[in-house]
Amino acid sequence: MLEVLADFVEELRAASIPISPTQVVDAARALSCLPLEDRSAVKYGLGAVLVSSEDHWEVFDTVFEVYFSAGRDISSLPGEEKQEESSSRSTRIRSALAQLRGTPPTSFSAYQEMTQKEIDDLLAMAVATGDGPLMTALVNIVVTRYAAIEKGRPVGGRYYFYRTLRSLDMDRIKLALSYASMNDDMDEHDPLTKLLREREVESRLDLLKDEIAKEIRRRLVADRGPKAVARSIRRPLPEEVDFMNASSTEMTALRRALYPLTRKLAAKLAAKRRHRHSGSLDFRSTIRHSLSDGGVPVDLKFRHPHPAKPELFVIADVSGSVASFARFTLQLLYALSAQFSRVRSFVFVDGIDEITEVLEKADDVAEAIVMVNKEADVVFMDGHSDYGNALSMFWERWGGEMNARTSVLILGDARSNYHPPRVHILKAVRARTKHVYWFNPEPCSYWDAGDSVLSSYAPFCDGVYECRNLRQLTKAIEAIGA
Repeated sequence: MLEVLADFVEELRAASIPISPTQVVDAARALSCLPLEDRSAVKYGLGAVLVSSEDHWEVFDTVFEVYFSAGRDISSLPGEEKQEESSSRSTRIRSALAQLRGTPPTSFSAYQEMTQKEIDDLLAMAVATGDGPLMTALVNIVVTRYAAIEKGRPVGGRYYFYRTLRSLDMDRIKLALSYASMNDDMDEHDPLTKLLREREVESRLDLLKDEIAKEIRRRLVADRGPKAVARSIRRPLPEEVDFMNASSTEMTALRRALYPLTRKLAAKLAAKRRHRHSGSLDFRSTIRHSLSDGGVPVDLKFRHPHPAKPELFVIADVSGSVASFARFTLQLLYALSAQFSRVRSFVFVDGIDEITEVLEKADDVAEAIVMVNKEADVVFMDGHSDYGNALSMFWERWGGEMNARTSVLILGDARSNYHPPRVHILKAVRARTKHVYWFNPEPCSYWDAGDSVLSSYAPFCDGVYECRNLRQLTKAIEAIGA
């Protein structure tokens, strides 16, 4: 069991879930106190010790199902199962078929002679009545017949899962469940009753899908081993999702992760600012306090500085290639606006426009950014990114409003479509301001490839950061706020 736990923890760490050696020791102690035959107890016991964030639970759940799903003998096909188990399942299926057909059991093969319609009806019957053993037997048959798992083929479990669902008539099963959930005492015209029944049907369908997914995972683990399966089916953590390639579901998870992140980050930035300097020696206070020690300055006193909050100018590329990245960065910065004395925001493509007032008036930053995309005057010529022209227009309109307390943050991939970069403008901005930082959503290996001119701008930046996901973006924000 300890070897399984070690491999399990290694896989969680590979998925970027932070687990300390102390947590591993606590997990081993928890296993010694838990009933190992109760998978649910083991799962939630280990989860309580190893999972410190709600966002990490989905990955933990997936990896746990892979590493701790082999409690029973999972041979890949029904014909290879233990004879007693196979006989029991066959008897149960024959009995259910007899009930469905209204005829006494016959001597046919339960695995080969059932039609798809009969399988769908039996599945609905098993789910509606809560007959777990029958559902397990039927799911075994369904996965064998429809998933057609190929041994040794490096295909993820989702491929076989969706292949199985496509072969089942889920609409027929859902309809059968709806009829089974009807009750003579129910008022079918009552909206609340109707809603509750629909939710009950959906929850039972989710239970069936979950059993199918588990059976597929068991067979894949038996074929390839838990490590290979875990890597093929796990999803990245929200903080590891690439802004540029995120799906709609991953975008939703990113937004959920953004709000608690801002609270933690704001507290960390405030603490850094408070303790950044120890302050200069306060000679008068030191001498005054030394009187109690006979004039010996045992306890040195320092002046505690009150560092001013920086003023921030944010210049964001909102062209199609980096729009999602700019949206998340602006949301994060505005959630952290209390850490800056003033935040002014500008967006550009080949023209540039200020959007500070739009963001300040809007109740929701995400909605404000949608409005910005519709209303902001960011197109000057052809609507293709032109960093040189955008920087020139920025300098002409707002260059005189920057000072030595101003920090400038540029968000973009530095792809200027082969237009002149006009590096001298950024050099002038850097000479007038305190800091210039650049956040780039592309991997470092892509910088200066093709029309990227980042190396031309980099000498005039105090920091150039790769920001492809929330984890990297958080580190970069910490760096500029320190």
